[in-house]
Amino acid sequence: MIKKQKLELTWVGKENKPRLEPRILLEDTEMSYHAASRVSDDDIFDNRLIFGDNLLALKALEQEFSGKVKCVFIDPPYNTGSAFEHYDDGVEHSLWLSLMRDRLELIRRLLSEDGSLWITIDDNEAHYLKILCDEVFGRANFVANIVWQKKFAPQANVIGVSDSHDHILVIAKSKTDWRPRLLPRTDEADARYSNPDNDPRGPWMSDNFTISLTGGARGAQFARTGISPNIYEIETPSGRRLMPTQGRCWGTSKERFHEMVRENRIWFGRDGGNVPRVKRFLSEVQSGVVARTWWPREEVGDNQESKREAAQFNADNVFATPKPERLIKRILQIATWPGDIVFDSFAGSGTTGAVAHKMGRRWIMVELGEHCHTHIMPRLKKVIDGQDLGGITAAVGWQGGGGFRYFKLAPSLLEKDRFGRDVISNSYNAEMLAEALCKLEGFTYSPSDSVYWQQGASTDRDFIYVTTQTLGQEQLAHLSDDVGPDRSLLVLCSAFRGTSAAFPNLTVKKIPNHVRSRCEWGHDDYSLNVENLPKAPPKFVAMEDDGGAASVGLSKRQADLFGSEGGK
Repeated sequence: MIKKQKLELTWVGKENKPRLEPRILLEDTEMSYHAASRVSDDDIFDNRLIFGDNLLALKALEQEFSGKVKCVFIDPPYNTGSAFEHYDDGVEHSLWLSLMRDRLELIRRLLSEDGSLWITIDDNEAHYLKILCDEVFGRANFVANIVWQKKFAPQANVIGVSDSHDHILVIAKSKTDWRPRLLPRTDEADARYSNPDNDPRGPWMSDNFTISLTGGARGAQFARTGISPNIYEIETPSGRRLMPTQGRCWGTSKERFHEMVRENRIWFGRDGGNVPRVKRFLSEVQSGVVARTWWPREEVGDNQESKREAAQFNADNVFATPKPERLIKRILQIATWPGDIVFDSFAGSGTTGAVAHKMGRRWIMVELGEHCHTHIMPRLKKVIDGQDLGGITAAVGWQGGGGFRYFKLAPSLLEKDRFGRDVISNSYNAEMLAEALCKLEGFTYSPSDSVYWQQGASTDRDFIYVTTQTLGQEQLAHLSDDVGPDRSLLVLCSAFRGTSAAFPNLTVKKIPNHVRSRCEWGHDDYSLNVENLPKAPPKFVAMEDDGGAASVGLSKRQADLFGSEGGK
């Protein structure tokens, strides 16, 4: 018996994963923005714009939003080797894979069971990324590779072949649970229907009445017996006698065919002598059309259209690689319903949030670059104020309304003091400390207004209390009495005297000692740049020298690539 071997993508440094700190998010109400008044009852104000590293932001959102995001759209740096103004887009291949893997794993946790991930990418990494997604999501959950026509004219000065498309990889969290929506019918699609025989059921189009003879159970039966109930002679109204062509059979049995003739569902042409075709009535077809994997620029826009849109918000510094609003609109039409949460961790110029806002979806966007303030915020403010007249505004009847909340990632919880010891950061006040430790310990931060020690809970009987005080035996005894025998309390404090063993309903730990080894503290930037990677021990490989003796060390290629930092 041959044992199946699991195939997976390998690369240098794959085994090294960052130990992310679950940061808290701090709202800056001066930067948050909302409309001056309600435009409709459906206005959404709790959208989130997060300024900070997207990997840390994903980790920060994990506790609150796991299993709640319906659609994730990301347009990551393509790793083409080109230098982009707003971010470096030339990370060495293996590093790019590691950085994408870390983000995909967190994205998967955020997605609802019926949610989906959509990634735009070009040929440089598309096929590796597909395999990487197979590893993270499972190959069975791959949905499609959509080809988007991003350019109309060929690039005259290109060496080689001018690229005209990007890929959009579509992956479901669980393909068995994911149900894509139909796209609205277009005037072009409806124009294929007419009513040449004045049928009272209205416009219709004719469809092939033959099907394959060799497929499925029908084919198996015919191969075994040489007989099929769908092979018979048809006489047209004009008197022609017809048999299906070789390898084909009629679409129904003879009995059902005659029923369809009586119901005027078979079309033999105006003169009654053509090969029979089925009449498909517009009134009976599904209300929308199934999406295809080819998206031409006429339907969803191209790079030129997207740059014109982006120029409306910052004409002096147009974002290099925006996506057209019509492209995001189509994705959200297929993947979401109004009110669903849409997430984009590579916000760029803010197209995803702008389109989601106009379509009545809730949105979360993350961006580390300064264009969060120079591009995204001016764009969103115009959308909210009803002053954005471009993109999909007219198509969806957008008139403004709603708003967003602006967040920054909190600084790292621990910092080094002047003696090199780990201490709680001076930037943390009591509320921030309690919230941060709740998140770190897996508790929901929900401070009670009446019970000082109930700052968070994991269940209705398990609570957490955070204090920078030194607790004595008497204070612990009071806490234990308040908690009672049917509840439990995790106490995190700077120090305590005596022993907590006498209080079975209390678990007492010192901070920061209790959390020192939990994560990578003080690492603020995991963006797609080599210098921002978590440090890892250098990998030594055995090599033979000229004399045949074994020696160890980094290869020249590794040394050039990693430098003195080690790296992945």
